Amino acid sequence: MPLNRRDFINRSAATGAGVALAGGAGAALAPQAQADDRHRGGGHGHEHGPTTFSLRVLGTTDLHGHALNWDYFTDAEYDDATHNDVGLAKIATLVEQARAEKGHDRTLLVDAGDIIQGTQLSYYYARVEPISGRRGGPQHPMALAMNHMRYDAAALGNHEFNYGIPLLRAFQEQCDFPLLAANAVDATTLKPAFPPYLVKEVKVPGGPSVKIGILGLTNPGIAVWDKANVQGQLAFPGLVEQAKHYVPKLRAMGCDVVFCTDHSGLDGSTSYGDAIPYPENASSLVAAQVPGIDAILVGHTHVERPQTLVVNEETGKTVVLSEPLMWGMRLSVFDIDLELRHGRWEVTSVTAGVRNANTVAEDPEVARLVRTEHQKVVSYVNQVIGTCAEEMSAAESTYKDTPIIDFLNLVQSDTVSAALAGTAYADLPVLSEASPFSRTASIPAGQVSLRDVAGLYVYENTLDAKLLTGAQVKDYLEWSATYFNQTAPDAPVDLSAITNANNTPDYSYDVLSGVSYDIDIAQPAGSRITNLTHGGQPVDPDAQFVLAVNNYRSSGGSNYPHVATAKSVWSNSDEIRNTIIAWVQAHGTIDPSTFGGDVWRLTRDGVPLFA
Repeated sequence: MPLNRRDFINRSAATGAGVALAGGAGAALAPQAQADDRHRGGGHGHEHGPTTFSLRVLGTTDLHGHALNWDYFTDAEYDDATHNDVGLAKIATLVEQARAEKGHDRTLLVDAGDIIQGTQLSYYYARVEPISGRRGGPQHPMALAMNHMRYDAAALGNHEFNYGIPLLRAFQEQCDFPLLAANAVDATTLKPAFPPYLVKEVKVPGGPSVKIGILGLTNPGIAVWDKANVQGQLAFPGLVEQAKHYVPKLRAMGCDVVFCTDHSGLDGSTSYGDAIPYPENASSLVAAQVPGIDAILVGHTHVERPQTLVVNEETGKTVVLSEPLMWGMRLSVFDIDLELRHGRWEVTSVTAGVRNANTVAEDPEVARLVRTEHQKVVSYVNQVIGTCAEEMSAAESTYKDTPIIDFLNLVQSDTVSAALAGTAYADLPVLSEASPFSRTASIPAGQVSLRDVAGLYVYENTLDAKLLTGAQVKDYLEWSATYFNQTAPDAPVDLSAITNANNTPDYSYDVLSGVSYDIDIAQPAGSRITNLTHGGQPVDPDAQFVLAVNNYRSSGGSNYPHVATAKSVWSNSDEIRNTIIAWVQAHGTIDPSTFGGDVWRLTRDGVPLFA
């Protein structure tokens, strides 16, 4: 039976066989490509053809399941303070405009990862009606849209692994383009588990083709964040290390342009400490330390960087990097100019910029392609699952003790306490951590829908239970308290300025239940936790506690102390979001007056910041 295009990609990835479309560990040129190389080598035969050429590479990243300009948590079109639009249907219009300007035959489209997690749309086709990879089963709406848009390649993001490798393989099978990851390797053989690169040829009328090598790199943090899904199966070497192996290979294959798509930010920082030796955000390091790269599409950090220039330390050449804003809010546009010199194309200029999705209408064909899947998910998330005695809002949760965070901690501590019943840990006090993931999350008074509850927990985290001492609990809280900027006792209270110290995201700030405590933000980081009590008594540094904690934090995410190496006494494979939904369905009513007895508060020199 002849192989189709996806079979060709998938089989070559599994075997490491050489292909021209998507390369394995020892990829070689196809016969036609070898002939083209021989034709170029002599520096003659095209004396009267074109001597300059230009091409364009378009890039998206961190789409996170956004096919349409829709917010499933508000059940309305997406909107934010700056009126951004989201989704592939909007991006498709920008892509067609950019292709028309440059020429469809000289424009490529790539993505830098985090495609299949992030919205209720993507969750539904991973957990409620999961795709199987077969053409007769459910089709992933992101694959439907991206196939229609004719993506050439996409790098794997860390969130691609949230639902496990089988679901990712099913998505891979549905895509008409390769999912690239040069630094995702088989844990035993260290051979590529996915195609490391793609080689494309752009025809030049009257001249030799331009050969473009697209190298895909993913995030080493997958080994920490999705340990339960990948341990023993996949390993994730560093971006720089793998790029140093593959970029010379692409150049030796005759690539005139080497373009990287990296699911990794720019600045060399890491949120997992020394858990693994490779930096999380390494794209600038790749540009500086690996010769032979012309441009890099950056992802992972959810920021907009239209054009960043990095000089390679060895060659002195400038590498152009661009990161479009997440969720399909922006499209990066790389324009690459080349000149024919001695029979070979050489890059003479690269520029980059971004285009805004809120300037165009949705592509009607993309919207049509995913309409059935979209409507199914809208019905799913709007089903009523319970009631709430009074409204709860997360608007002040980053700086005040609020019932909505107490509710998350209640569900988690209840779940862990029930799981530990009858075990050696049943009598230990259970603490719980929760973060203000979304400042716009709320639960209305009266009827509560599934989307109301799901909006409280926007990530696919699962629940663990770790054993900590009282001293370690205090260390944990001190680390969390670094989220606040140091503020003098007599300074005006500026709510927009007291949080997110050192650009710490809200999801890296934890509130603990089961203990009461003050955070004195007049003090330097590391010396802020005071009046730490449990059951009205000061916490004994030697006492033992069980901490209900999400798997991201448990595995070292945000680099909290002790928890990654602490003894695990229980874990669960179900998403915390599902656990919360099940709690509401089982109890019927959420009543804030029945929970939240523990208190935390911000102080300055012991004086409460708020009345």
